[in-house]
Amino acid sequence: MVKNFVQELQWRGMIHDVMPGAEEHLMEGMQAAYVGIDPTADSLHIGHLVSVMMLRHFQLAGHKPFALVGGATGMIGDPSGKSAERNLLDEKTLRHNQEAIKEQLSRFLDFEGDEPNAAILVNNYDWMKNFSFLDFIRDVGKHITVNYMMAKDSVKKRLSSDAKEGMSFTEFTYQLVQGYDFLHLYQHHNCTLQMGGSDQWGNITTGTELIRRIGGGKGFALTCPLITKADGTKFGKTEGGNVWLDADRTSPYKFYQYWLNTSDEDAEKYIKIFTFLTQQEIEGLVMEHKEAPHLRILQKRLAEEITTMVHSKSDLDNALKATNILFGKSTADDLKQLDEKTFLDVFEGVPQAIVSKDDINNGLDMIGALAAKTGFLGSNGEARRELKQNSISVNKQKVKEDYSITENDLINDKFVLLQRGKKNYFVLVVD
Repeated sequence: MVKNFVQELQWRGMIHDVMPGAEEHLMEGMQAAYVGIDPTADSLHIGHLVSVMMLRHFQLAGHKPFALVGGATGMIGDPSGKSAERNLLDEKTLRHNQEAIKEQLSRFLDFEGDEPNAAILVNNYDWMKNFSFLDFIRDVGKHITVNYMMAKDSVKKRLSSDAKEGMSFTEFTYQLVQGYDFLHLYQHHNCTLQMGGSDQWGNITTGTELIRRIGGGKGFALTCPLITKADGTKFGKTEGGNVWLDADRTSPYKFYQYWLNTSDEDAEKYIKIFTFLTQQEIEGLVMEHKEAPHLRILQKRLAEEITTMVHSKSDLDNALKATNILFGKSTADDLKQLDEKTFLDVFEGVPQAIVSKDDINNGLDMIGALAAKTGFLGSNGEARRELKQNSISVNKQKVKEDYSITENDLINDKFVLLQRGKKNYFVLVVD
C-alpha cells in the first residue's frame, strides 16, 4: 500500500513543478524514481539535502528510490545556473567520492533492507564509459532536434549571458546525456520518475522525451523549489564556504550553529523541508514560536533534528555543550570535553598568544598570562586591577592574582581559555 507522496511534498512546500499525471501514476502502486547527485567532492553539502529528503519521503511512501551519482555528467558540467565548466575527474577519485556519498546517503535511505523498495545507488559512468561518440549521436542524438534543445531555459540563459566564452558543445549536449540516464533507468529498472531542483526541469523533460521517442513509454518529472534565504543571501553558504555533511569539513558544532542562526521566516519554511516531523507537530511548534519568538523554539528544534539526522545524538549533545560555553553556564569540565576542532570552531576569531610548555610546567602566573607574556590586557597594572575586581576567569572559573596556570588547566593538552568579564575571550596556545 503506497501513501500519497505528492501530497506529502505539497504541504511541506517541496514542489515547484510536477508533470500532469504523476500523482495518479504514483498512487497505482510501488514506482521507482531517481535523483542525480554531482560527485565532484567526497561529501554532500546541505544544498543536496532537499533532493535527498525527497528520496527519503519517496521511500517512506512505499516507493523505490535510486540515487544516481553522476560520474559521467560530473565530468562534463551542467549549464543550469552555472557560469563555468567543471573539472574532469579521474575514475579513482570518482569511485572514492561515490563510496563516501553512499555512506552519507545511508543515514537517510535504506540500501540494505529486504523490502522490494530498498534504495539503490547507481553511477552513470558505468553505462556511459563504453558508449562511443558515433553510437551516442546515432542512437540518442538523432531523436532530439537542436530546436528542442535550444528552447530550454538553461541553454537560453547561458547563450544570452555576458560570458565571453559562451557555451561549449560539451555543455550543450549535457541535457542529452542526462536524458539518456533517465531512459537507461527506465529500460533497465522500470524507473518512471526523475526528481531534482527547479533548474533541472529542462534536463528532466529531455529524459521524458527520450523515453517517449525511444522507449515508447511514459516518464514523469517532479521538481522542488531552489532553497533561498529571506535576506537574499545564498542558502547553504557561510563565509567559510559550503556547509558540508562531512564532520571533518564542517564540524557538528558549526553545522548546528548554521541552522540555529536562521531567521524566523526561514526556520518556519526549513522545518517542513529538512525534518520528518508531522504537519501537526510543526503547526504546534510554529504556534509556540509565535507566542515567544525570543526563545527561538523553531530554530532550536530544526537544528536539533537535522544535526541528529546528519551526524548523531552524541554529536548534537557536544554541539549543545559547545554552544553553552559561549552563551550559557558551563564549567572547566565542559570545556575539557571538547575535541580540538570543536574548541577552535567555538573560539574562531578569538585573539591568541603562544606560550611555552616550560611556562606552564613551571606554573604561569596570572600577570604573565594576562599581560607580560601575552598582551591580552594592556599592562601589568591593568591585569592587577581586573584580578582585584574579580573579572578574570581561567577556563570559565574565576581566579585571583595568586593563581598559577599549570598543565592541569590544559584543554586538549594545548589550550587555556582566558576571559575578562562575560564576552572578552583570549586563547593561550601552548607550544
